[in-house]
Amino acid sequence: MWTCDAARESGCFDRILVSTEDGEIATLARENGFEVDNRPPELATDKAGTTDVCLELIERLERQGEHYDYVALLYPTAPLRNAEDIRSMMRLVEEEETDFVHAVTTFDGNPYQLMCRDAYGYLTPAWPLLVYKKSQELPKPYRGNGSTYFAKTTALKKIRTFYGPRLKGYVMDRLRSIDLDTDEDFEILNAYAKIVLKENAHA
Repeated sequence: MWTCDAARESGCFDRILVSTEDGEIATLARENGFEVDNRPPELATDKAGTTDVCLELIERLERQGEHYDYVALLYPTAPLRNAEDIRSMMRLVEEEETDFVHAVTTFDGNPYQLMCRDAYGYLTPAWPLLVYKKSQELPKPYRGNGSTYFAKTTALKKIRTFYGPRLKGYVMDRLRSIDLDTDEDFEILNAYAKIVLKENAHA
C-alpha cells in the first residue's frame, strides 16, 4: 500500500483507483480505504499494457459523465517514490508547455557505448556515430525509473501513449528509483532500508 498511501498523502488527486483483477489485492486496498476498479478480463492479460488500462478507464468514466484534466499512472513496484515526488510531477504537468511527465533517473555507465549481439554472436555499437565521442560531448542521458507517469488527459487520449511530445522528466536518485521486479531488486531495497533505518536511529 506504499504507493496508495503516497498518492493520498500528496493531495493531488480527486480520485484514487486501484486497478486490479486480483481478489486479494482488491480486499487489501478496500481495507485500507481505497477504491478498487475491477480490471476488464481482456486487459488482465500479459499482452495488455497499462496505457490501455488507463485509456479504457478514462473513456468508461467519461461515458458516465466524469471528466478529469489529468491522469497519473503509479506503479506499486516503486515503494520509495513519495508524496513530494508526486506533487513535484503534478506541478510539472500543470505547466502550459508540458503534456507528459515521467519519473526518471540517471544511467549507471554510458548508455551510448551500448552494444548489441547479433545472431552470430558478434557485437556492434547501437549508436555507431556516438560510441567514440567523449562523455562531455554527449547529452546527459536519463531513463524512466518505472514508477510514475503523468499526462494531460486530452493529450493521452489523442496520442494513446505516455511517450508523447512535450514530455518532461522529474529526476529521482538511483537508490529511490529501485523498481521491484526481481528477487535481486528486493535484496537491494532491503539493504538500502536497513541503512536508512540505521541513519535515522542515530539522527
